[in-house]
Amino acid sequence: MKDIMRVKSLISAEIETLLNQQIKKEAQSSAIYLAMASWCDRNGFDGSSVYFFKQADEERHHQLKFFKYVLDMGGTSISPDITGIKIEYNSFREVFEDALDQEVSVTQSIKSIAARCHKEQDYVTLEFLNWFLKEQREEEYKARRALELFEVIGEEGTGRWQIDRHVGDIKYDSGA
Repeated sequence: MKDIMRVKSLISAEIETLLNQQIKKEAQSSAIYLAMASWCDRNGFDGSSVYFFKQADEERHHQLKFFKYVLDMGGTSISPDITGIKIEYNSFREVFEDALDQEVSVTQSIKSIAARCHKEQDYVTLEFLNWFLKEQREEEYKARRALELFEVIGEEGTGRWQIDRHVGDIKYDSGA
């Protein structure tokens, strides 16, 4: 039966596997951002907590887009188990450093899938991924800008309070 279904699938088995790995990566990102929101809330950084809750929602939305795409293409989407999420941070700044690292990792993963799609000439999936590549440009920008607040404002005195207050105001302008 699987062979018959594979013939009817519009994506290769390898692309399906890569997309399911991305589903897991997006779910992990959502869980990581929830943990960051929790840490920020527990430590009095309410603005940053709200920011990370929004990021968690966004990552969950991305996970579902990938999940639905695999199904729409005749593949099998796999709901991943997520474990081992870091819940404690040594500093407010470390939370934002980890957030940037997470976004860079997601971008690299999507780029790897796109490269495989090029190799297989899977232009339909490549077109689907273009939305995510544009989205990652925005996500990395916001993560970098949030981290830059630590340099611009500094953490001394009311610095952390100012950073917390401004992190939710970061906007991305694509120039278009």
